[in-house]
Amino acid sequence: MSGIHDFIDNEVKSNDVVLFMKGTPQFPQCGFSGQVVQILDHLGVDYKGVNVLADADLRQGIKDYSNWPTIPQLYVKGEFIGGCDIVREMFQAGELQQHLQSNGVTVRAA
Repeated sequence: MSGIHDFIDNEVKSNDVVLFMKGTPQFPQCGFSGQVVQILDHLGVDYKGVNVLADADLRQGIKDYSNWPTIPQLYVKGEFIGGCDIVREMFQAGELQQHLQSNGVTVRAA
């Protein structure tokens, strides 16, 4: 299991923005993952999508890693931001855009 933890840790720390999701950014396999993809795409954020459906250990491992029970999970600069509801609320309040920019992540102007 430590191999999965190391894999997750590496993904989170080596990519500015990572979305652990069901499916891929091109083909989300659940509505919640799709919503977060839409938000990130709308903002023009360069991010990496990691498909947890490809690996059962990964699907459980990311929940253990973040101590968060659901997928998708968004990370910015190594920090766990939250799942779909949190990301959507932050986006609607303009907080997600500010958080990304304050961490040096380029966001498309509205």
